Amino acid sequence: MPATTGSLDLNGIDVLRRIRAQDSRLPVLMLTARGDDVDRIIGLELGADDYVPKPCNPRELVARIRAILRRTQVPEPAGPSSGPLTAGALTLWPQRRALEWRGEPLELTSTEFNLLEVLVRQAGRVVSKQEISQQALGRPLARYDRGIDVHLSSIRHKLGLDGEGRSPIQTVRGVGYQSVFPADRWP
Repeated sequence: MPATTGSLDLNGIDVLRRIRAQDSRLPVLMLTARGDDVDRIIGLELGADDYVPKPCNPRELVARIRAILRRTQVPEPAGPSSGPLTAGALTLWPQRRALEWRGEPLELTSTEFNLLEVLVRQAGRVVSKQEISQQALGRPLARYDRGIDVHLSSIRHKLGLDGEGRSPIQTVRGVGYQSVFPADRWP
């Protein structure tokens, strides 16, 4: 079934072409019902990182996604960087513990700042609550701990929504959170 974007009907190959036409390095795994050799070759030649026909083994799919992430992850610098982190309309200075959102200073609590820094450093990647707790709070996630959820809700409120009603911090149900700060949505 083609994906619908506004008034356009796009299939996976069309979406891939649009992504690659923007010189995006976004990892792409195509999961599709079209599994013949020609379709696979076209998908891979157009820039897909992997191509998996349906039906597939869910464990194989997870293994392929992890392999793509291993190949595409940018290693973090050895020490703390003194320069700002930028993601779309957000600029964060870890050393100064300051940030700007849409060119304006934004006040966050210390915990909120730590949580947002973890998400910005891994922008576009889904980060588990366990990872967030360990990296931002310095402790393992406790059972039934909702603190991260509450703090992220507060951050979402302070950042607001884009023109389409979406938050730059997305919940990935059952997995964790992902920050998405595309510059074109948050001027």
